[in-house]
Amino acid sequence: MDVLVGYATAHGSTRTIAERMAAVLSRAGLTAEARSMEEVEDAGAYRAFVLGSAVHGQSWLPPAREFVRDNLDVLGPRPVWIFSVGMPAALRGPWRRLAPKELPAVEDGLPPDLRYRGHRLFSGVVGRGQLPRSGRVFFRLVGGRFGDFRDWEAVDDWAAGIAGELRPGP
Repeated sequence: MDVLVGYATAHGSTRTIAERMAAVLSRAGLTAEARSMEEVEDAGAYRAFVLGSAVHGQSWLPPAREFVRDNLDVLGPRPVWIFSVGMPAALRGPWRRLAPKELPAVEDGLPPDLRYRGHRLFSGVVGRGQLPRSGRVFFRLVGGRFGDFRDWEAVDDWAAGIAGELRPGP
């Protein structure tokens, strides 16, 4: 296998984004698979990585952080890209302007030895059932909107850029 599009998901948005990226990489002639990082038995079997996680509390989910920490020796010499899935597009007003500050916060929670070529923040699906009652009330009070905010064109473009970097030249 050439490329692992590894993911950690809470409600499925990150998984579907990872699957979409793997499909774009495959159409570009690479061998790619989307797989939960918890299910990866041999990271050394891949020559490149696109790793992503849902973001809760400005941090990747524990399985994603653990995968990176446990495989730093494998990731170090190979090309790595990372992505995070949150809710910036679901926010409005001043809260939306804070979204770009989430990337540095997420990166601070990752091992400092992790080297990656790029990091993107995508929006996922924000459903009422994903938040407790108090969370739903707060979310609505700050102008949050429920819905599917995945930007498939942005996902496709980013994955195509990665494919361009990984494909051997003519």
